Amino acid sequence: MSDTARHYNATDRCLHIIDQVIQTLSGQPKTTGRDNPARGVPEGNLTAAERAHHARLMRINHTGEICAQGLYQGQALTARSTATQAAMQQAAAEENDHLAWCDQRIRQLGGRHSYLNPLWFAGSFALGASAGALGDRWSLGFVAETERQVEGHLGRHLDQITPADQPTRCILAQMQADETAHGAEARAQGGADLPLPIQLAMQAASRLMTHTVYYC
Repeated sequence: MSDTARHYNATDRCLHIIDQVIQTLSGQPKTTGRDNPARGVPEGNLTAAERAHHARLMRINHTGEICAQGLYQGQALTARSTATQAAMQQAAAEENDHLAWCDQRIRQLGGRHSYLNPLWFAGSFALGASAGALGDRWSLGFVAETERQVEGHLGRHLDQITPADQPTRCILAQMQADETAHGAEARAQGGADLPLPIQLAMQAASRLMTHTVYYC
């Protein structure tokens, strides 16, 4: 019986999530096997300052993907329908591609991960579980709004990446396209529009994360 056809009980789902947590935080996420978009793209001539800045931007994106894993796993745990659970797990697998790509690029640029990743994951997991508990319509709406904001965030990062750094630009462009697709899928499945105060609170949390992770 395939994973998509098997029915998991609560214990199975908890064990699966624990496994995902370990893989995410250990730097060995289970990906879909897609090629890194930067594969074969030649490195440009970057100054030391550009490399350091780009590495920090990719650290932010790496932590953003850590947060995405927490959100999706939390939502999958409390989702009420098997279809929504499956959608969350599929999106999490695709986000793991992003996590791996960001990790590879950070290392190539001579950077490091954020020291606070476990805390960001824990907070995101709690938030995702809370959103899922409100019902699938609101949970999917939360995904759609998150992806909309991430899409804009990646666009701002692309504006900061110099044209010489094509590997980083290729990764961010593919991530942006994937986030757009995830958001559209969540809306198509019936995601609700979140109230403006919640949207603004999410933006404020995102700004806090990006500013903090840039430095630590």
